[in-house]
Amino acid sequence: MKNTPPHIVTAYEDALKRLKSGIVQMAGAAETQIDQTLACLTQRNPDLAREIVDADLHLDSFEHEIEASCMRMLVLRQPVADDLREVIGALKIAGNLERVGDHAKNTARRSVELVEGPDGPPIGSLPALGRLVRERLTAVIDAYVDRDVEAALRIWRSDQEVDELYTSLCQGITESGRRSGEQFTQHMHLLFIAKSLERIGDHATNIAEVVHYVSTGRPLLEERPQSADRNRSQD
Repeated sequence: MKNTPPHIVTAYEDALKRLKSGIVQMAGAAETQIDQTLACLTQRNPDLAREIVDADLHLDSFEHEIEASCMRMLVLRQPVADDLREVIGALKIAGNLERVGDHAKNTARRSVELVEGPDGPPIGSLPALGRLVRERLTAVIDAYVDRDVEAALRIWRSDQEVDELYTSLCQGITESGRRSGEQFTQHMHLLFIAKSLERIGDHATNIAEVVHYVSTGRPLLEERPQSADRNRSQD
């Protein structure tokens, strides 16, 4: 780009800034969706749950806009090196944020089933798991904005904390289900909600990997830390 006119360089830099801003806005929408999902879960509010399901379309539109921006930049600007990683990274992060919204939506739908059924079992540590993965998502987006590789690595290496809480939570739900077989369906809803929240944590970890690659140009080759119980379940 040495011989590129200054006004073209400025336009290109502005496009990269808008792309990054779009990711931040999409992340904010995903965080709001998680907050509403947790409120829906604790308040057992079916109206709020339906709003969350409808709001997922807004997150999908963010992803489509970011994809279109990335495609235009790839075709028209043909970025290389750092700039190319920035564009590819934005695509990957947008995809992960869209999946975060899907998991929030699924949790909201399950919450509706809990509300509309008979008095169900206690939700246990589900809100705590939700708050934990929400905090991780916020932290990894901050790392993306700041190009903070160390912060991204801390998030990536602390995935075990989510796994351990998830495993403990599932054990509690399963034990409760054994004691009250008549509420089998509701306990299954709780297990699916726990899995959706745990997957949000996985997407935050995926984004941490992207941040590391965008910032350093190197993929993370370490094995992702996991709890012993989760490793056994995958053997």
